[in-house]
Formats: sequence, C-alpha cells, structure tokens
Amino acid sequence: MQKVKILECGPRDGWQNLKRVLPTEEKLKYIDGLFACGLESVEITSFVSPKSIPQMVDAGEVAHYCVEKYPDKELVALVPNFKGAELARAAGLKNLTYVISVSESHNKANINRTHEQSFAELRNVLDNCPELKLTVDIATAFGCPFEGIPAVSSLVDLIGKVRGYGIRNFTLGDTIGVANPKQVRETMKVLTAAYPDCTFRPHFHDTRNNGIVNSITAIECGINEVETTLGGLGGCPFAPGASGNTATEDLVWLLDRMGYETGVDFEKALAAAQYEHSLLNGNYSGHQMNITKRSACCG
Repeated sequence: MQKVKILECGPRDGWQNLKRVLPTEEKLKYIDGLFACGLESVEITSFVSPKSIPQMVDAGEVAHYCVEKYPDKELVALVPNFKGAELARAAGLKNLTYVISVSESHNKANINRTHEQSFAELRNVLDNCPELKLTVDIATAFGCPFEGIPAVSSLVDLIGKVRGYGIRNFTLGDTIGVANPKQVRETMKVLTAAYPDCTFRPHFHDTRNNGIVNSITAIECGINEVETTLGGLGGCPFAPGASGNTATEDLVWLLDRMGYETGVDFEKALAAAQYEHSLLNGNYSGHQMNITKRSACCG
C-alpha cells in the first residue's frame, strides 16, 4: 500500500486571512486536535511581520508549545527572511519553508523583493542557519494573477538555481487555484525527470473546485506528499481570487477508498473540520463536512 504524507497547513494558510485574530489558547487547542487525527506533519505558524499578517503575532508562543508537546512530529513554519528564520530557530523549530514566486511580479507583490533579492536572502538564511531543514515554496507555480500561466521551463530554471544552493525539497503552490490535471501531469513529469533527487510537494488551492483532482493526479504521477487544510479553509491574502484550499478530510476520504495509506483518521478529521467551521467564519471549500446523513457504503 502506497503511503501519502499529508502536510496540514491550516494553522498558517487557513488562518492568515481570518478577520478575527484568534486567542493563542484557541489555536493551541485546535493544533492538539490536528495531531489527535493522526497527522504527523503540520505547518503550525509563520514568522512574518504582525503588521502584515496580525494573525501570526503569537508565532513564537505557538512554536514553543508545539516543540515541547510534540517533539516527534514534523513541525513546520513559513519564514519570509533571515529574521523570521532566526525567530523560528530560537523557538526550537527545525523545519522551515521559504517562499519564492516563479512570477517576479507576484514575488514583488507578496514579499516586496525581486528574484535576485530573494536568492540573496535565501543564501543568507542558509549560511547563518545551516542546521535547519529548508523547503522552498515555489508560489504561482501553475498560474499568476499578474503574468498568467508560467512556462514549465521557468519552473525548471528557478528550481535549478535554488537546487544549486543545496535545497532538495520544494513545494509547488497553485496560488490562485488555476491548475488542471493535464498541466499537473506535464509539470510533474518534467520536474521529476529534470531533478530526480528532489522532493516535490504540491499545494493546490480549490478556487475552481480542482484541488482534489489535481492532488490525485500528482499522486498518480508518483508524488507522495501533498499539502491541505481542514475544511479547505484558506487562501492567499496577496493573490486576488485565491479562495479555499484542498480539504484535508475530503482528500483523506478519497485516498482511503483508493487504497492509499495516510495515517489520518477520517472521522476525527471530519469532526475537527466541522468544529472549526462552527466557530470560525472563513472561506471553506470542503464538501464532506456539509453531508448531514451518511450511509454504510459512502461513509
């Protein structure tokens, strides 16, 4: 049975757009619930400026709690720069993601840097935090609100440059939810052939209801890691129209029935998604949590 690792991004991607800043205690209770579902990998926060994303003002406190309580889990945080990496390291985290958009226009809108400035800052992080495991998150990998669909060759070139720094782990972000299965299949084929020593983890937004089918397409291409959020909550605050993510419980339900192993308990994940939906007003794309009557054949 093929195992698929799910990285739950709800505490970062799901919450960053919420208008209400959640109390830290509420966040910690929610994260406890994620691990209770059987998830092994969770993106717990991001070390960004609270002026830009007020929701992440307590990133250090959240990280300290998780490091102490879940030392054997994969705890991930997003960092936009060396300062963020320093703060994450001080909190005890070892797994970080650093964002670069394949589209330079989006890179400037998202983190206010050119590509060369992003590469220089990445080099700074690597030189000064060599003990950290860094994944580079390639935003707008399948489409950009400013420049349209990127050529796959642009992805190959960008990944090749970053790979030259010693990075072997990449997230491929469908930032505005425009990817389709044909594009996913072609992209995965090219990237895995060009860089067989690298790991690629897709993150599909569900703006156009393609998150599940794109995730399955990537998995059937041999990809064994994907990113999701409970309830499909989330979106990108700097990408107009990027509503919702692939819902964790929806993907777990489907993978269970296709014979894949995720280690995630569907019923617990579903209950957690429904609980979240009852408490938080946000942009959800999940379907399973809206089913009120279940049958023996369908779950």
